[in-house]
Amino acid sequence: MATAQLSLQILRPIPTASVTCRRLSKNFGTRNLAVRTSGSRSSKWALRLSLVEQSPSAETTAVDVKQLVDFLYDDLPHLFDDQGIDRTAYDELVKFRDPITKHDSISGYLFNIALLKVLFRPQFFLHWVKQTGPYEITTRWTMVMKFTLLPWKPELIFTGTSVMGINPDTGKFCSHLDFWDSIKNNEYFSLEGLWDVFKQLRIYKTPDLETPKYQILKRTASYEVRKYAPFIVVETRGDKLSGSTGFNDVAGYIFGKNSTKEKIPMTMPVFTQANDVELSKVSIQIVLPLEKEFSSLPDPNEEKISLRKVEGGIAAVLKFSGKPTDNMVREKEKVLRSSLVKDGLKPMIGCLLARYNDPGRTWSFTMRNEVLIWLEEFSLE
Repeated sequence: MATAQLSLQILRPIPTASVTCRRLSKNFGTRNLAVRTSGSRSSKWALRLSLVEQSPSAETTAVDVKQLVDFLYDDLPHLFDDQGIDRTAYDELVKFRDPITKHDSISGYLFNIALLKVLFRPQFFLHWVKQTGPYEITTRWTMVMKFTLLPWKPELIFTGTSVMGINPDTGKFCSHLDFWDSIKNNEYFSLEGLWDVFKQLRIYKTPDLETPKYQILKRTASYEVRKYAPFIVVETRGDKLSGSTGFNDVAGYIFGKNSTKEKIPMTMPVFTQANDVELSKVSIQIVLPLEKEFSSLPDPNEEKISLRKVEGGIAAVLKFSGKPTDNMVREKEKVLRSSLVKDGLKPMIGCLLARYNDPGRTWSFTMRNEVLIWLEEFSLE
């Protein structure tokens, strides 16, 4: 598989009011809405419906925002599946904006969703939904897409928030504004956003092999934040981060040089890990298939080879191409660590180099490599 991900468990607060009906009433009136520009968020813009910011008058419909939060937890996971979202929850003239897309009706919004399904086969993961204003709900999400029209089927990843305005007269959503984590200028039409799409179309050759499971929590302009599930590695000492010393020993274990002569399927990537500040104490690792239980694995034939369960956790990841050299890896680690500190995160000591390709059978410009640094903590709040 080109990308392995955990299925996201959507955690929601216990609702204070029960939802009496999944579908919202269609019998509300609609009226024209005044639109203005606001610079109150990190971007210089945000569509705001002026009546959304007003207090409800005696003539407006009482809006149960907590019920709408609960509704979105149920409805948004269907964004790209056969069921789809409930269009009756939106005003007919709902305003949709992201950095490169603009629609002014629910029909246009649904057309955009249908087009994405055909071209990209997107996967949508909802992290949380919360009320952020009297008539405003914000969601946080991850979307992973493959551009199927290109032969190498590049993977495009977007993470961010959606700010959804509620029309107090109808109780329906009247605006939907997307903000991407990977760019600064989220104003439509954003050339930075368009470039963010194009740069993800580059060729990375990723073999169709099993990988450790992870969730993509956030993608910035320079790195991803992933939540890894536990996995098991067979490992031995290496010589340097970009080196191959010890690979034949750990590969020998999965090819049958073990106590039961069991042959174990190959996975990816091959990790080299350094746990010290100088990045000099290195081990080389092969990840074992997820179906394997630690207690059932055969023992290594050599003392220098060991099995270890990695407990998983949150890692920041910087992806790059080319045949990695030690200087290259150290420079990538330095850049990633600097970015993390600048963003207020707490990187742990050491790093991992993940190599996905056979260097003898892969053009260097298509190689997929990653530097990973474990984080002490991370929050999507």
